[in-house]
Amino acid sequence: MAHIVILGAGTGGMPAAYEMKEMLGKGHEVTVVNERDYFQFVPSNPWVAVGWRTRSDITFPIEKYLSKKDIKFICSRCEKIDAEGNALHLADGQIVKYDYLVIATGPKLFFQEVEGAGPHGGHTHSVCDVTHAEGAYADYQKLLAKGSGHIIVGAMPFASCFGPAYEFAFIVDADLRKRGLRHKFKMTYVSSEPYIGHLGLGGVGDSKGMLESELRNHHMGWITNAKTTKVEAGKMHVTEMTAKGEVEKEHVIDFDMAMMLPAFKGVDAVAAVEGLCNPRGFVIVDELHRSPKYKNIYSAGVCIAIPPVEATPVPTGAPKTGYMIESMVTSLVHNIADELAGKEPHTTATWNAICLADMGDTGAAFVALPQIPPRNVAWFKKGKWVHMAKIAFEKYFIRKMKKGSSEPFYEKSILKMMGITRI
Repeated sequence: MAHIVILGAGTGGMPAAYEMKEMLGKGHEVTVVNERDYFQFVPSNPWVAVGWRTRSDITFPIEKYLSKKDIKFICSRCEKIDAEGNALHLADGQIVKYDYLVIATGPKLFFQEVEGAGPHGGHTHSVCDVTHAEGAYADYQKLLAKGSGHIIVGAMPFASCFGPAYEFAFIVDADLRKRGLRHKFKMTYVSSEPYIGHLGLGGVGDSKGMLESELRNHHMGWITNAKTTKVEAGKMHVTEMTAKGEVEKEHVIDFDMAMMLPAFKGVDAVAAVEGLCNPRGFVIVDELHRSPKYKNIYSAGVCIAIPPVEATPVPTGAPKTGYMIESMVTSLVHNIADELAGKEPHTTATWNAICLADMGDTGAAFVALPQIPPRNVAWFKKGKWVHMAKIAFEKYFIRKMKKGSSEPFYEKSILKMMGITRI
């Protein structure tokens, strides 16, 4: 009997556990290790930050549902990975031995990249975590009580997922309009992207023109090629760069509330393993999603190393969208199953980017097949149907996670909504 340990219980780790157990059956043991005892549906956090969702709407206890599928759960932080000894050293003193390790931790939110950033002792908010989103909502309520102000939304250097920033900007705009207060608030989008609609993907279809038009129509200014260098209480220091990487202009922007997506890095315990990661702590994997150095370590999700789509004046990373993560998980599950059966692993992932972005009362969807250009499909559309589809998908995903289903969620739902039948 082999012991497969999955480190992380997010949108990669939970499906990996269910799919792994279903494929391997009772003959092998599957354990999930996660530092928190709850699952959170991260794509809903922008709604939490304006009070459209609560924690109870988008979270549920992990152990209750994993145990129904005979999957063991350990709630503890991993302090060290002993890759040579095939063991995890946990904060509660446990040592968990494994035959195969699946790293699905997601990223470390590296607020320290910019002085004064972050919700813990800093001056910016985040929607990357439900607790951070709740903190943003608390400050948003104070700003509403004040009755006016300047709201900055955007992304720091080395951010690699820009969709939530656009989402939050448009969701706040929609919420203020519903309250009849939009005319009392200035909004500015500040991003490390080289242009509006870049999205870390070099643009998708007409994302540049469409999103620029949307920002104008919603009375939001913007600064791109923005290297945020320091944040003080009520002041953001931003160096605007040229396309050649030279200084274009220095900005000191007064604000009343700021939500800036942080830089991403690998989590400490993973980044510390010699030869496992790139310099920023992301796991290096081959086409099988297996570590080239440690053949019994696989990885999927935001924690893996993917090169940027292109060099940009201010560093940006490539996003890992839900469909891509789903494909990664399926790849590694099949490959571990093949190895346990004495077969040569051969399943590769499909790195296609598919995303639904809510805009408050409408939405935008994009498809980039493959993620890295040149592409077979570069599709970007806007419509109220996207807003409704994301609401429906939230409920669908959480319901399926509670049921312990290993169905391909994105393929069965989002692609069907878009009318895409073949990838």
